[in-house]
Amino acid sequence: MFFKLPSSKFSKSTNVFELKISLKREVLNSIISYCKMRHPDEGILILRGKSKNRHILIDGLIVPPFSFSSHSSSGFPRNMLPYDSSYVGTVHSHPSGNENPSVTDLNNFFELISIIVRFPYGDSDIFAWNSNGESVLLQVV
Repeated sequence: MFFKLPSSKFSKSTNVFELKISLKREVLNSIISYCKMRHPDEGILILRGKSKNRHILIDGLIVPPFSFSSHSSSGFPRNMLPYDSSYVGTVHSHPSGNENPSVTDLNNFFELISIIVRFPYGDSDIFAWNSNGESVLLQVV
């Protein structure tokens, strides 16, 4: 037997627990340039920013030390990263044109957010995901 749950103030459309992502325009421009430079291989960067009350402001990037990439994968050894409390996630490109995170992407999730930039790497080709593989609204500021 199925039961319909009553509406809640925490329903999906008004979820106070939703993550909100703001990305500075100059950071977006740097991400797109990096992805185009790395093409046809994937590129990966670490996102820096501030997180408060489920809102993340991304205001910087780091090229991870000893990062590696190919046409179908990219990564970096986490144990080689210096401690930095401003890490909020990663961004990487998908030269295939697919914006969805792969199982490998989800299994290697780093910090709070993952951004994927799909080919051809334009302003409308950038997508944010949480650790469950759910789309998160991304706003450029």
